[in-house]
Amino acid sequence: MAEAPVDEPVPSSSKSPVPEDAQEDEGPAPKKRKTDTEDTDKLEHRLGGILCCAVCLDLPQAAVYQCSNGHLMCAPCFTHLLADARLRDESATCPNCRIEISKTSASRNLAVEKTVSELPSECRHCAKVFPRHSLQHHEEKICEDRQYKFSQVVVDSEARSVFSGLVRIVARLYWLLVSALRRTYLVSELTDSSVKRRRYLRVTGCRYACLGCGWRGAAASAAAHEAACAHPRQCAADLVELLQQRERAAADALLLHTQLLDLLSYEKITFTDLQLKPYRTEELHKLYYETSRFSAFGHQWLVKAFVNKHQRDPTQSAQREITYQLILKSKPPSPVGVWWVWVRGPFGEARVAAALASHAFREDEAAPPRALPLADPADANRLLSNKAIHFRLIMFLSAK
Repeated sequence: MAEAPVDEPVPSSSKSPVPEDAQEDEGPAPKKRKTDTEDTDKLEHRLGGILCCAVCLDLPQAAVYQCSNGHLMCAPCFTHLLADARLRDESATCPNCRIEISKTSASRNLAVEKTVSELPSECRHCAKVFPRHSLQHHEEKICEDRQYKFSQVVVDSEARSVFSGLVRIVARLYWLLVSALRRTYLVSELTDSSVKRRRYLRVTGCRYACLGCGWRGAAASAAAHEAACAHPRQCAADLVELLQQRERAAADALLLHTQLLDLLSYEKITFTDLQLKPYRTEELHKLYYETSRFSAFGHQWLVKAFVNKHQRDPTQSAQREITYQLILKSKPPSPVGVWWVWVRGPFGEARVAAALASHAFREDEAAPPRALPLADPADANRLLSNKAIHFRLIMFLSAK
């Protein structure tokens, strides 16, 4: 039997020879390289977990404070910790390492603030991603999907002279020109033959906005919305209730401004910059604030304030309310009628809403307790975290 030559391959009937290219393809597939986008997302996710607040576990919105060991806290949580410690008459501690913190020992971390401001965040209107430091400006000024505010022109129906009519016409023309220059548009992109065109649509509101409809959109689709709007189909009782609420709100605002203008015409007006310092009651060891005695209209006065007056333990509630009482410490021969209003003052740290109060004081009498009219209820924690609360009190002496 002749042997096959060494150089020639031996044919096989069961298997065909496999080409070299196929053998290379059967090997293990090479690993896919990570894209830059995946690396960036993971880096942002890791930074978000590292730079988050130790209390609320969220990225800080503004200022960032840290304890002496470097644990981070956002400004609202930091003030909340200080306020809770003030209410408990204890020292505030870091939630991670339990080291004592205060406004003097804690410091701001500017590097973390700048890093957080550069992290991307989505717009709540258009869902586009922007750096956090420019997100607010985009949402309020630039975003095309944001909500729009409309002004309302109110015209008196009283009879006027010819000159007043001319002034009214000129004013109306002026506001029409201003509204034309400041007109707001919705923008939509159209693709036609691989060419992008931009179409501008005027933004308008529903004609039944006075009935409670909050729809806003393009003027071209306003007619279709108004035809299907459910607000004009409400029953008469609902409409009457809505109109009454609006009338009461407008009457209250007008009454407040009218009273303020009347009080400014009083002969005896005085103001005092007050400093409310914290104290403790002897029985329940509950926190309260009190000012030093001050003089006004020839009498001695005092302001006393409590935190969540009708709640036994204010630390169990996240909502804080400061209730105050104006107290007359003198002995007047006749009742003293006084109006007063709170303002922020030069040393204040919280905005105050416009609110008038009045009371006829007798000998060593306190006015009924009232809530301190803070414009933002969250400012209560800011005030409690300070060593003292600063406000300005304006008082008006009634002639009667």
